Amino acid sequence: MPRIPGYVRSPKFARYSAVGVSAVGAAAVALTVLPGTADAGDRSQSSAKKVSASTAAAESNRDSAAHKVELGAAKQGTLDSDVQRTEQIVAAQKQAVAEQKAVAAKRAEAAKAEAAKEEAAKKAAAERKAAAEKASRSADRPAAAKNYPENLDGWIREARDIMAEKNIPGSYEGIKRNIIRESGGNPNAVNDWDINAQKGTPSKGLLQTIQPTFDAYHVEGTSKNITDPVANIVAACNYAADKYGSMDNVNSAY
Repeated sequence: MPRIPGYVRSPKFARYSAVGVSAVGAAAVALTVLPGTADAGDRSQSSAKKVSASTAAAESNRDSAAHKVELGAAKQGTLDSDVQRTEQIVAAQKQAVAEQKAVAAKRAEAAKAEAAKEEAAKKAAAERKAAAEKASRSADRPAAAKNYPENLDGWIREARDIMAEKNIPGSYEGIKRNIIRESGGNPNAVNDWDINAQKGTPSKGLLQTIQPTFDAYHVEGTSKNITDPVANIVAACNYAADKYGSMDNVNSAY
């Protein structure tokens, strides 16, 4: 250290002075530094508070948003549930209406079938009544007389109608065939030479019957004259039915 004129250096004092200067400097530095440090701490605390507030606000906002989402989801779930219930109710109502329509259709069909059945029964009853009335009127009216020609064909046809009423068999062809063989179709033919004639009962008429046979097999409602063509045919066929089963089975003198 250079000497200073008029200044006497005391080693001890110098040491203390240096120490004091150092202490004073440190204090000054401390005084100088401390205010800045305090401001920085305040700013840090303020910033921390602001960060904390921002964080809290953000968390609050997140919580609020989450809550809103939850509320929205709950509301949506409620709406969906309401929609489903409404759809179920509508579907049930439609099903009920369809079932009612089906029941009504079945009832209508059954009623229609019953009405048709009653109508058919009424129609059948009316037809039976009309038929009965017609039959009654027919029975009340006398039967129209049937006209037959006065020849061999007419005689055979008339005889066969009577035979049908009396259940006497004999075809048109079988009767005609035997008439042609026996009398040639002459209702007044008389056989006066055979064994019957010799006994006093000659064969007469279209089918050459003798009087005892004619009388025995005469059919009520026909003439009692043996030479009457219709009466002769009916009596002879009645006899042939009794003896041979039918005039159709006679092929020779009988």
